[in-house]
Amino acid sequence: MPTPFSQSDPLDPARAQALQATLGASADLAVGDELPPFFHQLYFWTPHPPDHLGRDGHPKTGGLIPDMGLPRRMWAGGRMLFHQPLRLGFSADRRSVCTASEEKSGRSGALGLVTLRHDIYQDATLCLTEFQDLIYREDSDPNAPAPQPAIARTDEDNLQKTAFDTTLLFRYSALTFNGHRIHYDEDYARNVEGYSGLVVHGPLLAQYLMLMAQRLLGRLKAFEFRATAPLMHWETAELCQRGHALWVRAPDGRQCMTATATPL
Repeated sequence: MPTPFSQSDPLDPARAQALQATLGASADLAVGDELPPFFHQLYFWTPHPPDHLGRDGHPKTGGLIPDMGLPRRMWAGGRMLFHQPLRLGFSADRRSVCTASEEKSGRSGALGLVTLRHDIYQDATLCLTEFQDLIYREDSDPNAPAPQPAIARTDEDNLQKTAFDTTLLFRYSALTFNGHRIHYDEDYARNVEGYSGLVVHGPLLAQYLMLMAQRLLGRLKAFEFRATAPLMHWETAELCQRGHALWVRAPDGRQCMTATATPL
């Protein structure tokens, strides 16, 4: 069985302020303020020395995540339950466990499906439960036909256009201590993993959707998202909302992410 993992973090406000600035907002969060939804991604770093990293910049599998011998990793989606607000400037504890791992065959070859559960406590009170769904794949076949992405719906009530560039992707990678090279090494992204450019982080898209949902719907009780197609750094995303449904639409109309927000 994979090994559970626990760690603590003081939830330094400076890191949250840095993400606010990165996203174009006023960097005004302070000690005692509530941590905005999904900002916990900035904390609980697990640094590894270079010889413990895979070719893609992620830590090698084994330990919390079982090694299935598949080199390409993707964050497929996640679910969050917000029980109590996390407060900046006070220590929090995260307990992580792998709740499911499965090997199967898909249209693109062998797949490894992994689900992680993270429970975050502050003052011995459960504040947040998060499930992360990860996919591990074989190397892409350059001669295989590209999968046809779904087309996003167009019945939104609210739309926000958001552009990305290499600086934004680099800063988000740094703040989340995410070494995945598809987000900053364009040669690797194109020549090894077969993308047409740098890939915008799925969690970064989810972060924008969560902040949009909170602005339009109020404080969140739960949020669920699913990545369906990659967005490239040179594309402007359309962040869309209708009721409790949110989604990301690329310039060509393809669906990049879907999400559901549950307000309090």
